[in-house]
This record gives sequence, structure tokens and C-alpha cells, in this order.
Amino acid sequence: MRRDEPTLQRLLLRAVDHPATGVRLANRAGRAALLSWAGIAERAGEVAGALSGLGLERGERVALLYGTGAPFFDAFFGVLLAGGVPAPLYPPVRLGRLGEYQERTGRLLAAAAAALVLADRRLAPLAGPAVEAARPRLGCRALGELPEGRKLVTLGEPEELALVQFSSGTTVDPRAVALTHAAVVAQVRALNALWPDDAEVRHAGVSWLPLYHDMGLIGAVFAALERPSVVTLLAPESFVARPALWLTALSETRATISPAPNFAYALAAERVRDEELEGVDLSNWRVALCGAETVVAADLTRFAARFAPYGFRAEALTPVYGLSEAALAVTFPPLGRGLLARRFDRTRLAAEAAALPDPAGHELVSVGAPLPGFALEVRDGDGRPLPERRVGRLWVRGPSLFREYLGQPEATARALVDGWLDTGDLGFLDGGELFLTGRAKEVLIVRGRTHSPSEIEQAVAALPGVRRGCVAAASHRPEGAPTELVYLFVERRRGAAPGDDEALAERCREAALVASGLSVDRVVVLAPGTLPRTSSGKIRRGATLERHLAGTLAAPARPGLISLGLELLRGRRALARAGRAAREEGG
Repeated sequence: MRRDEPTLQRLLLRAVDHPATGVRLANRAGRAALLSWAGIAERAGEVAGALSGLGLERGERVALLYGTGAPFFDAFFGVLLAGGVPAPLYPPVRLGRLGEYQERTGRLLAAAAAALVLADRRLAPLAGPAVEAARPRLGCRALGELPEGRKLVTLGEPEELALVQFSSGTTVDPRAVALTHAAVVAQVRALNALWPDDAEVRHAGVSWLPLYHDMGLIGAVFAALERPSVVTLLAPESFVARPALWLTALSETRATISPAPNFAYALAAERVRDEELEGVDLSNWRVALCGAETVVAADLTRFAARFAPYGFRAEALTPVYGLSEAALAVTFPPLGRGLLARRFDRTRLAAEAAALPDPAGHELVSVGAPLPGFALEVRDGDGRPLPERRVGRLWVRGPSLFREYLGQPEATARALVDGWLDTGDLGFLDGGELFLTGRAKEVLIVRGRTHSPSEIEQAVAALPGVRRGCVAAASHRPEGAPTELVYLFVERRRGAAPGDDEALAERCREAALVASGLSVDRVVVLAPGTLPRTSSGKIRRGATLERHLAGTLAAPARPGLISLGLELLRGRRALARAGRAAREEGG
């Protein structure tokens, strides 16, 4: 077989011939080290041999539990070179909710049918109960615990699985999304075709997004592997602690491309101080991608104005749309255009009727037109295509669609129909460009009519006293009630006094009414950190409502040293039991 056939292993071997390219890891102090693709390939080949010696079989899934660092890449590509299928998991980030994390991780391991867990030594005990519950055939190992073996390179086939990633799970439990090599490579080639190098510009990227997230792994790392080029990575926790690190990394590397969700642009505009930006020049940043959650024009406009004095150009803002089942991107606007925001009659949007322009209506941002090779249809409830400016359900066709939800043939059959993917998202086309209005399962239903929760959430999130990005709207019809009730869940800002909750709730109710015309029945003000989230940070509206109704919606307790020590001890014992079980089953 030729080395240029579409598998990630072949891309890695090709990149070896470009020694100055790879992954540049930056720490909080601003220092960085380059992991060349050649070095990654060498170490990964050794890991592959060790995995083969351990008994990993071709096509078996290996769950990876790592933060952003060299071990992740050695493990990820090591699994591929052994013929296995990596399945990155998210590490524990909210220690006050370890029980919830362990239970959820156990479900992810089961969904992927993982034969082995490779984990950072420090993180493994925190996932111990999950590993014990899932009982992977080969147990849980750190890279340093693998047996020695001869270097191994399995090239793979385009139709074989390259990766298992998990859908965000805002409305259902996360599903194991199975992506082939052909699909992943088709996606990164479509992305790289958007920004070809020329005599003046050599494109490079910066990302702080987690490596278990498709935008961080496929969009940033694999795109750099396919070119091949250098991508600079920050740990997500570094960005959250100091958002300025994102901007300084862009300036220092003269990078041209960087992706982030909407909340990151809002957070940076709010928290980055001028004294942190001494000498920063953002003029080289040409593609500021924004996706993974609702795009709010006001937030991006504020970001552009805040950093214009440092060379940032508003035309770099690039809102996009994609999803795990498409291996990432589906639509892109013309590069260099900037935001295209329009206002539409909210009543017509709520009725899922024609989207009519209205200067006083709800503002939506275009996320562009389908990428070359992709097609997009908006359909009604019976699956019939709708004309432009009619709100309906989005269906996608393209070369990077997933193969299946592992172990869920019925869910796969519902999502994939005659080569088209039912995304579960709602929106409409206007001039060939997509405008999103929400998720089909998360719309508010009031007196039989649907409303977008994001319109209310955006209006409330801007209020003083509300923790940015921590608002959720949902509707529920109590048994015996004549109509649905609208609930609004709002986290107060850190440091705000609970005694101000009543006044904050009233301000939220007024803002929601002005923005949407809806009267909120109940505003629930919460302590910071209460709202449940997916692994990618999206608020789980349905879970929020369910926990509130069950009386279990509460902020996580802050673990003390003693409780954390006990959790670690419990986790180590669980790992030991899981290891014994794996050895006994293996004979």
C-alpha cells in the first residue's frame, strides 16, 4: 500500500520526514518544548510493541486518560500503531463530583467496550471505581508499566476505525462515536484546503482545547499532522486560570489559526488585563474559529473591540458549525469576512415557521455554508426538505460521517438514513448559509409552541451578578397542570451574597421577558459550579431540570485533604481489584 493512503498511521510516517514539525507544548510560565512527529512516531512504535506483547488485538479499543502532554501522544499513536483504536476520555476536573465522574466514566468505558485503559499515574486512582465497574480485559496500565516489546508499526486500512470519541451528551448519555481513518483524514484535508500556504503565509495553529474534544484533537492536532506543521498546545486548565496565555501564545508563535468556543472569547474579553498584554501582537491571527456552542454576536464583537489595539482584526472572526458524528466541521463562512449577524422575528422562529427579518427580533449569527463535498438539508418532521428561511431539522451528508454508535445499532439506524445524518439540531438556510436556532430536544414548549432557550440564556447571562455562561432554561409540565412552566437556572457570580438572590431573580425574569416575550415561571439562583455539564463544558439543561425536580441539584462539596486522600486510597484498591480480575480472566 502507498504511504499516502488515508490512515493516521501513514500521515504520522509521512510527517517523520519533516523534523522541524510536531506538537509544541507550552506551560503556564510561557516556556515550550517541541515534540517532533519523528520523536512521537519512535516512542509510539515502542508503545505499540508493548501493547502487542500485552495481548491487545487488532481493532480493540483502548481508553486514554491523560491531560495535555507528551504521554497522551505516545499512548494515542502507540495504540494506533499496535492496530488498536484509541478512545480519549476526559480527566476529572471537578473533584467535588468524583462520584458522578466515576459513574459516568464507567458508562463511557462500557460504551466503547474498552479492552484496556492507559492512564496517567496521577489520574488513574481517581478513575479506579469506573475501571473496576467496566472490567476491561487487560486492566488499567500506565505507560511505564507496559511490558517491553519490539517496535511495531501497523499501518491500518482506511475503512478501519481510527478513533472513538464521545458525543457531548447534552440531551442523552454520551455515545461512542466510531470514526474511520477515511472519515478523519477526509475531515482534516477539507479543513487544510481552506487555508493553503503561500509565499507570504505559513499557517500554524494554537489551541488550548482538551485533546478528548474533536475541535482540539482533530481540528488542531490532526490538521497539523496532515500538513505537516507545528501546532502549539496549552493545557485547558492553564487557559482557564490565565486566559491571557492564549493570546500571548498566538503572538509569540505568529500563529494564524486558533479555535475556541464562544465562552472563551467572552472570558478573555472580561478577564485579560492590559498589563498581561505588553508586547502582544495579534495581527497575524487570520482565522479565529468559534464553534461547539451557541455563537453570540455581542460576545465576539466585544472581543474584537477589546483586542483591536493589539492588532486583532474583526474580520478574523469565523463562526462555524460541526458535530462529533461528522468528525468535526460541516459549515464554514468565507474566511476573512467576519461576523454575519441578522435579526429575525422571534414569534416566527418559535413557531418553526418562515424566518422573517425583524430589526427588533432575535439576533442569530451565520455559521456559513457546507464545506466542499458536504451537503446540508433542512427538513420538516416528516423528513421532507424545506425551502430557505424555514426552520426545521438539520440533515448532513459528507465524506467524514461516523460509521456507527458502538453497540447501539438502533440509535445508529435512527441517526444515519440513506447516507444522511440527522444532527438533532434546528435551524434554517438563508442565502445558502446556515443559522442555528437550537437543539430539537432542548426547545422550550410553552402552550404548545416552541421557543429557543438560548435567546433567554443570552439575555440573562449579560446581567451583573450572573456568572458568565452559567444559565440554563428549560420547560416542564407538572402532572395535572394546565400548561408548561418555564424554569430558569442561574448561577450567581463568585463572591456574590446569597441574600441578593431574590433581587437577582427578578432582574433575570425581566430580562427574559424583554428578550423573548416569555414569562419565566420560576427562577432558581444557584451557587457557582452547580449546573451539570458535559465533558466539553456544555450545560446539560435536561439534567439540570431533572435534578431540580428530584431535589438533588446542589453545588459540589469542596473536598478536603482527608476526603481526597480517602478517594485516592479507594481508587487504588479498585484498580488493584480490576487488575487481579484481568489477570485471572487472562489465565
